[in-house]
Amino acid sequence: MSSIDSYWQQHYSQLNTAELNAEQQHQLIGLLKASLFLGRTLCQQTDLIDVLLNKTRLTEQLTQPWQDPLTEVDPADEAAVFQRLRRYRNRALCLLLAADIYQLQTTAENLCRVSALADCLINSAYRWAYQLQQEQSGTPFDQYGHAMPLLILGMGKLGGGELNFSSDIDLIFTYPGHGETRGGRRPLEHQQFFTKVGQKLIAALHQASADGFVYRVDMRLRPFGDSGPLALSFAALEDYYQEQGRDWERYALLKARVINPEQPHSRELYQLLKPFIYRRYIDFSAIESLRRMKQLIEQENRRRNRVDNIKLGAGGIREVEFVVQTLQLIRGGRIPQLQQQSLLVALEGLVQHEMLTAGQANELKTDYLLLRRVEQALQGVDDKQTQTLPADDTGRQQLLACLNINEWSILQRQIADTMARVHQQFKQVIDHEDSPEQEELGVGRLLWGSQLPPAELAEQLDWLPTDAAISLIEQLQVFRQDCQKRSVGPRGHEFLTKLMPILLHLLQTEQAETLVLGRVLGVFRQIMTRTAYLELLYENPLALQQLVLLCTQSGWLAEQLARYPMLLDELIDPEQLYQVANKADYQDRLRQYLLRVPEDDLELLMETLRQYKQAQQLRIAAADISGVLPLMQVSDHLTWLAEVVLEQVVTLAWQQMTERYGLPEGANDTDRGFAVIAYGKMGGLELGYGSDLDLVFLHDCDSLASTNGNKAIDSRQFYLKLAQRVLHLATTRTNSGVLYDIDTRLRPSGNSGLLAIHINTYQQYLQNEAWTWEHQALVRARLIIGSTRMAALFHAIRTGIIEQVRDQQQLRLEVTAMRLKLRSHHGSAEDDVKHSLGGIVDLEFISQYLVLAHGRACPALYRYSDNIRILDAAAAAGLLEKQQAEDLQHAYQLLRGLGHRLTLAPARVPTESRLAEARATVQQVWQQLFGAD
Repeated sequence: MSSIDSYWQQHYSQLNTAELNAEQQHQLIGLLKASLFLGRTLCQQTDLIDVLLNKTRLTEQLTQPWQDPLTEVDPADEAAVFQRLRRYRNRALCLLLAADIYQLQTTAENLCRVSALADCLINSAYRWAYQLQQEQSGTPFDQYGHAMPLLILGMGKLGGGELNFSSDIDLIFTYPGHGETRGGRRPLEHQQFFTKVGQKLIAALHQASADGFVYRVDMRLRPFGDSGPLALSFAALEDYYQEQGRDWERYALLKARVINPEQPHSRELYQLLKPFIYRRYIDFSAIESLRRMKQLIEQENRRRNRVDNIKLGAGGIREVEFVVQTLQLIRGGRIPQLQQQSLLVALEGLVQHEMLTAGQANELKTDYLLLRRVEQALQGVDDKQTQTLPADDTGRQQLLACLNINEWSILQRQIADTMARVHQQFKQVIDHEDSPEQEELGVGRLLWGSQLPPAELAEQLDWLPTDAAISLIEQLQVFRQDCQKRSVGPRGHEFLTKLMPILLHLLQTEQAETLVLGRVLGVFRQIMTRTAYLELLYENPLALQQLVLLCTQSGWLAEQLARYPMLLDELIDPEQLYQVANKADYQDRLRQYLLRVPEDDLELLMETLRQYKQAQQLRIAAADISGVLPLMQVSDHLTWLAEVVLEQVVTLAWQQMTERYGLPEGANDTDRGFAVIAYGKMGGLELGYGSDLDLVFLHDCDSLASTNGNKAIDSRQFYLKLAQRVLHLATTRTNSGVLYDIDTRLRPSGNSGLLAIHINTYQQYLQNEAWTWEHQALVRARLIIGSTRMAALFHAIRTGIIEQVRDQQQLRLEVTAMRLKLRSHHGSAEDDVKHSLGGIVDLEFISQYLVLAHGRACPALYRYSDNIRILDAAAAAGLLEKQQAEDLQHAYQLLRGLGHRLTLAPARVPTESRLAEARATVQQVWQQLFGAD
């Protein structure tokens, strides 16, 4: 018995088929063979069999509008509401799937009906959620005196009326304006009201039960993503898109459609969004924006080793969308007829306005509908969101049964031909040719293919001394032997044969030293069995050129690229690689990274966070080593990056914790009652490559009450588990390493203290029990994550501790004693940039002493937590001479720069004389303040 037979027989045996004739039984078996989902649903809703086996009744039901499934359900019975929505959804999708198998509808009709079903179910759940909240909190009113609606923007394929069979739905919630509800037991601000409505709506659709789900709801396309409010007013939405809207958000909003049209508010919303989406001028920048988005998808395909993906692969569904939407964005501002959410309707407009020929448009439409038909069938097999063709025989048989095709080879050929045509049109519109100039590669081909002894080939490398040339050829020959020993495969050998002559020519052009080849081959050894990366380097000559350049400049960068080959994707666009970002850019890039990751895939989320951090760190290092990024800004960027990543980790931990335990007493998504305090290099905005993070976790929960979730725990225990979760997400080693090493020993009582401390306990400890060195550490501390309220509480504590009255002589003795203790533990060798006499620690202790000794009289000293601005304030207060402060700042920059250089490129460190001069400057000020050691 084949595996597909065991599947359908398992469901068939549970059904009452005694009254079916032979033809009906055969028909039912055909349906069960095609879809596990259909079999499961029939076992649950047996009355559906009669409809599915009667094509006339089936057609009649599909031509009728979908009905509100909740009209006869008690709104107060949440379980009944959830069950009814799910069962109605499953029943309707079975009708649609059967109609596809019987070929009773076109693919375009299927897409329209699946989308209309989603509209019906979303609106039904929305009306239920709104009514429930209205009964509790009263009604929000608009300026016309009518009940104010929550407008639900459907994005992507839902917005375009072309929804997948088993799809996530991307939504954005917005409402017309601010105010308070009226007529309820307790008035609510409109934002609170609509946030609660949105939360109920999401639960009604998204929450899994024995009946499955209605739709997986993804809210990450809203302004600010997961960290933003769930519902925004029209004004807030407009401000965001005008001030912070990104190109990819224009692309996303192009398909935005109000699922619950409420006039005149819907019209107002469309008018608000239109200037952001469409430019009044002919906008060719859309091509470059979508090209970058395509590169991101290709990177993701390589990272996740995707093959046979009919959506994201070359020539897939996404490329059809890119072609159409690029042309819409280019001229849509001037041609209103192109402002369409539907891809198929937009195609007609592109022909009408001569942006595509009728032949091109018809070919795209036919190919798109074929790929969408296959996609719907793929997802109909088991109600899973997949676009990857099955590799196993069972999956292939099920897909063929759904599509009514007899042979896998026939379907394979159809898909391959279709995707080849799509990719050709895509390249004409969007892709750019990167074909390298045909240089003379004869020497490279000779060296890669020759079996002659290295000494006989050395003269070919005329830019190197003979010994160095022999060494290079020996490296090359060892690498070739390694390729033969490992299972590189024919395609891998093909690309290596093409790549190696080009690589050798680049080395010659750059007059590169022998060690550069060794570094590049270190990368090649990691990717020789991963053809996608060899292909990337061959198809993108600029990427190979950047690889050689970075390996020339830094051994550390070469090691990073070898350890994490996915970083090679960052080399494709040198302009992007060396582009100096700001903190908002890091936030936006991370948001784009995470949008392509399912929210419930924790392992992939953790992996993606690590890959993002490594990619951005590579960009920072490339800009650093090339001189694009000034030395003093390197630490700023590394610190911003860490802040953005850590904020996402805390958000992710919070979501997981609240989903499991509910909210702790007094907390909400805006003010979690939780704060992360950064100490050390992170606190002082002075991170280096590979720095760990010194963190302390605080909360202000006074309540003994339990959290409000199904699995309730003590609210204070919640914060302890939250901190543990943050550490787990950040420090667990995955295939891409750890995100950051985190040190929490600076919390009260160190390792023996609670991981998450009440903020009052933190204050009492610092006031009554802390050592002077802990007060020194507080000088560099700052809140990096937490609400405005928590920030104010921390600021008050830090101010109070720093402004304590101190005996300056005693303070000097204690600071000196701690410095001697550190020196005895770490030594003071001259090559130790941190602990040597006049090193970084000495300078930091000088700054900390000045703050603790004089902060009460001069608050400007502790306004900032970084040494450079503390020294500025010390000079302004007359505690240091201006020249002294400048000399100390210069010394600090030189010593910190040495730390960066020792990581990236040890050969480029400052000269000994400059370092000695810097250390002498620090020692001189130390002796002035503390006396001789």
